[in-house]
Amino acid sequence: MALLDHLGITVGDLERGRAQFHPVLTALGYESGGADDHSISWHNGDETEIILYTWDDDSTPHRHGRIGWQHIAFAVPTREQVEHLHAVALEAGWTAIREPKEYPRYSERYYASFVEDVDGIRVEFMHNPPREKA
Repeated sequence: MALLDHLGITVGDLERGRAQFHPVLTALGYESGGADDHSISWHNGDETEIILYTWDDDSTPHRHGRIGWQHIAFAVPTREQVEHLHAVALEAGWTAIREPKEYPRYSERYYASFVEDVDGIRVEFMHNPPREKA
């Protein structure tokens, strides 16, 4: 089965991207990886790597709902972890799109929040435990 190996995200300013992504990714258990003039990375052991890139052009921020990136969702073990990560993101300068709450349209157990960085990159923190067997 193929798993996500890495995710590359282009941001408008690499240092601003570091300031916003680093607190969130380290709270999720990622560690700093390599960096150069055009990229910074974080990894989760031998698992998925997340890389921020920047380029020297005049691109505009991403707009949610346009073709392309929609969002990435990080599954966490508890509702409290959703709330904690949401607070970490806000402290790092992300904007709350949806505060932590239940989403019964997905499942009666689904609890999530959504945040967006200044470049329009949207992240979801979600908890959706398996249904208990009767």
